[in-house]
Amino acid sequence: MKQFINALFTIGAIMALAGAVLYITDLKEYAPYIYTIGAGFVALAQINTPLQATSKILKRLRIQQIFGAIALVLTGAFMFFTHNNEWIACLTIAAILELYTSFRIPQEEERENNK
Repeated sequence: MKQFINALFTIGAIMALAGAVLYITDLKEYAPYIYTIGAGFVALAQINTPLQATSKILKRLRIQQIFGAIALVLTGAFMFFTHNNEWIACLTIAAILELYTSFRIPQEEERENNK
């Protein structure tokens, strides 16, 4: 199961990146579809990743990570329904949340394991 989640995340991340690059390079016809499917894969992978810790800090970070994944999917909706670059603001928020939690969750898991 863990290999499937990792593969889903990797494929989703590549598709989301490709969709964003295609949108920026004025190939806007298929870009929102590719991005949204990829962001959906990333969100599914992150939501289905089990949390083994009981720490309040890890639970809070996990909620932030899921919120970032939802913001990635919301960015796809902005690509479809807005005509300017409003989706970039949502993508920036999602990227900051994902980056922050990607560093903090392993750090807190290590701290919890050393107790």
